[in-house]
Amino acid sequence: MTMSETGTIETMVMDICRAAKTAAPALAHAGTRVKNAALRAMSEGLRSRAAFLMEENAKDLEAGKTRGLSAAMTDRLLLDGARIRQMADGIEEVIALPDPVGGIERMERRPNGLLVGRMRIPLGVIGIIYESRPNVTADAAALCVKSGNAVVLRGGSEAIHSNAAIAEILREALFASGLPADAVSFIPVTERAAIDAMLAQEDSIDLIIPRGGEGLIRSVAEKSRIPVIKHYKGVCHIYVDEDADVAPSVRVCVNAKAQRPGVCNAMETLLVHEAIAPAFLPKVAEAMSREGVALRGCPETVRLVPGTVPATEADWGTEYLDLILAVRVVPSMDAAMEHIRRHGSLHTEAILTRDHARAMRFLREVDSSLVLVNASTRFNDGYQLGLGAEIGISTTKIHAFGPMGLEELTTSKFVAFGDGQVRQ
Repeated sequence: MTMSETGTIETMVMDICRAAKTAAPALAHAGTRVKNAALRAMSEGLRSRAAFLMEENAKDLEAGKTRGLSAAMTDRLLLDGARIRQMADGIEEVIALPDPVGGIERMERRPNGLLVGRMRIPLGVIGIIYESRPNVTADAAALCVKSGNAVVLRGGSEAIHSNAAIAEILREALFASGLPADAVSFIPVTERAAIDAMLAQEDSIDLIIPRGGEGLIRSVAEKSRIPVIKHYKGVCHIYVDEDADVAPSVRVCVNAKAQRPGVCNAMETLLVHEAIAPAFLPKVAEAMSREGVALRGCPETVRLVPGTVPATEADWGTEYLDLILAVRVVPSMDAAMEHIRRHGSLHTEAILTRDHARAMRFLREVDSSLVLVNASTRFNDGYQLGLGAEIGISTTKIHAFGPMGLEELTTSKFVAFGDGQVRQ
């Protein structure tokens, strides 16, 4: 790429981000009824222009075939009639969610009579950098519109035609609903320089949310001048305590690992107390084997489950996203929690136990975005936790931790009501 081309991309990205910044106040001040009407128009637009979307998606599928994309990646890119309906349905689910903007919380009367509270407000302009699945374009835009935020979208090169088509439909729906089209902005080029330029727009973008592989997220976090909500990886653990109930624990562990092994909330490491290991490990290994899960274990696991591949140090911090499970026998709950502190990614951890005191200690001391007692790690999901749709799962404690729904896409400002008070 030449210097002039780089400059042209930087200028284009700057203009797009500034336009989103200009559009943001109109969306922030729009009422729930106006935002919901725009979202309904977006949903109807996707349904009515399904043929156009599939035509544009076919260009991406053909390019992917030429580039040798895997069958799994090609499937992630595919937009057929059913998936377009799912995108539209997803927007309608966002319409049904409560609008957090403008709500006043925690009202308290001060000794001087001043009534002080906090009002929910949008963050401003959110930049979203994502890979692969084109449905993210619609999902992210809908959540941002409902929470009163303008959004700048930059999707992956493999879905450029699909993403551009979706964004075109959403922008037309916004404009037809009386809201500025630039409240949903899309960067229509695939060059990496566009990401670098976007990350330098600190005067226009208030928050960056990257969605994709660990490499993308680390690169964004390293280069960005703008605050970044990170989700590096999901190295999720289940600790089976010494008094756990074996049969239900086996069922929970199999669900956590094998139901959908390629997602971030799947269990990657199983920690088992040495007192229950002889009874539990052979049973869970047999159940995992039926699901096609291969074990990589510590020496004690290898002894109790012959045929287990010996684990290396690297296994304890690996997000496999596959039917592979690391297994370690530990002498105590303290040892299990220390393993999680050392190798975990602050995503999801669970304890399986019948002891209430140990369960509560695990909840207090394990520092992850979701900590569960006697349940699968697969529940770390916006829908499952009652948030409705989510824009991602944050493993960053500032400003959100865990699934990010509508409320997590807002912040709060202080408001105060008086009747003439002056400070003494």
